[in-house]
Amino acid sequence: MKKLLLLINPHAGKGGYRHGLGEALMRFHRAGFSTTVAFTDRRGDAPRIAQAEAERYDRIVCVGGDGTLSETVSGLMAVERRPEIGYIPMGTTNDCAASLGIPRDPVQAAGLAASGTAIPFDVGRFNVDRYFTYVAAFGAFTEVSYQTSQEQKNALGKLAYFLDGVGRLPNLTHRWTRVEYDGKTLEDDFIFGAVTNSRSVAGLIHLKDKGVSLSDGLFEVLLIRTPESVIQTGTIVADILANKFDSEYVALFKTDQVRFTFRDPVPWTLDGEDGGVHQQVECRNIPKAVQIVADPKEDAPAAQT
Repeated sequence: MKKLLLLINPHAGKGGYRHGLGEALMRFHRAGFSTTVAFTDRRGDAPRIAQAEAERYDRIVCVGGDGTLSETVSGLMAVERRPEIGYIPMGTTNDCAASLGIPRDPVQAAGLAASGTAIPFDVGRFNVDRYFTYVAAFGAFTEVSYQTSQEQKNALGKLAYFLDGVGRLPNLTHRWTRVEYDGKTLEDDFIFGAVTNSRSVAGLIHLKDKGVSLSDGLFEVLLIRTPESVIQTGTIVADILANKFDSEYVALFKTDQVRFTFRDPVPWTLDGEDGGVHQQVECRNIPKAVQIVADPKEDAPAAQT
């Protein structure tokens, strides 16, 4: 019998893992898995457990938000034998779940995690020894994901990110940045930058129609130049929410490697969590680094418009 580790973050989604847990275990059983349950107590537990238990299991199914999935993937990047990954989303935005076609209903997600097919998934390396699954970002709105309280996230969901971000608009910090990729160089003041392997970021930025593939070895890099007024900032935000990336203030391109150099150290987020402060950042795409159980049609890129 195949072995499955159900790795649960009990703090995600108001403890929603309790609802449907028995049905999820039954679905794993019917799919031919012998299931062991493990809980995380604090940040850092998921990568430690995933790394330590990788050799013993055929599939690790994590229950929590995108941060829990990111930590699980990071733990597996430290080992050579990487079991398949399943994901039951319990977070606020669940960008990875949306990109992978994973249902938000926990029982349905458990059914997919039990019986679905694993597809290749690229992983991003951040500088030397850190990883991200769907986004590394700096600038406007990025602080919100880890400075907004869990209570606010649970109560407001995606709206929490937007409301907090809008509240910061008059105080946005622009940062001179050199961006190097594919033999090209951009130098400008930017209020936001994101390196992504996702069709959705923070539930607000949607790249579904931009030819995104989750296993093509390429990032989508989004940069927003500094506007000249708060009114222009509002226009840029409105355009992005409307999936318009053709403004003179917005750059969107694909690459497998990108380097950022700043005049001063800049805070980053990795998959919505604090990524530290850096004056130089290099992101490299590691193609098809892991296998994640998903809706099979999500393995193909969406049509680009």
